[in-house]
Parts: sequence; structure tokens; C-alpha cells
Amino acid sequence: MLVDSIILNRFNILADWLHHLFLPSFVLGIYLSGIFVRLTYAQVTETLFKDFITAARARGIPERRILYKYGLRNALIPIVTMMGLQFAALLSGAVLTETVFNWPGIDSLVYESILARDYNLVQGSIIIYAFLVA
Repeated sequence: MLVDSIILNRFNILADWLHHLFLPSFVLGIYLSGIFVRLTYAQVTETLFKDFITAARARGIPERRILYKYGLRNALIPIVTMMGLQFAALLSGAVLTETVFNWPGIDSLVYESILARDYNLVQGSIIIYAFLVA
């Protein structure tokens, strides 16, 4: 539907789709933002007290460059790892979001297939989730 509206130059459908996508996306994003803000702050604070940062300050490198190039780059390693782990949590949290906003998605399909005991659909969706997460 999204691609069709772009091809047919019907941008009112695209605008309506984006309008209805905003709130569910905001809910899923705000759910994880607190975790990443705290983790980023902790990692950057820990990195800024390491010896290579002290050596960079002694060389006279500007503080902004130390923060972004050396501090944040080294702090991103555990953050990217946590993003991979939280992606699976985001997929499982989408079940509740799809239910609340009445969006027909793969998570609500899996939920309904579990209730209906449609095990073939459940197995297929687990394989799809495994490919998405791995």
C-alpha cells in the first residue's frame, strides 16, 4: 500500500499512513530510549577516565574532539551490543503495541495463532523471528 501510493502519486494515502504510524512508533521508541540514554551516559563517563583520554588531553587535543572521536567511539561498543539484544525485546513488545493500536501485524498474527493452536503458523513465525534477530 505504501509503495503503491508512491508509484501512483497519491501522497494523501502516504500522509495518512505516516500519520497513523507516528504514535505506535513513538511508543516503541520511548520504551527503549531510557535504557540507551542511561547506558550511553555510563559508558561515556567510564571511558572519559581511561588513560588514553588523559594522554589525549595531555597532547592538547580539543575537548570536543576527545569526547566525540575517542570517548564516544569507544563507548559505542557495549551500546551496539545492547541494541542487538533489545531488538528481540522490541519484537516481543510489539505484540502489546499492535493490540492496543489495533494494527494487524505479524505479532498479533502469532498471538492469534497461539490462541487458535495453529502450530504450523507459530513454527513458521518463530523461524522468521530467528532470521530477523540472528
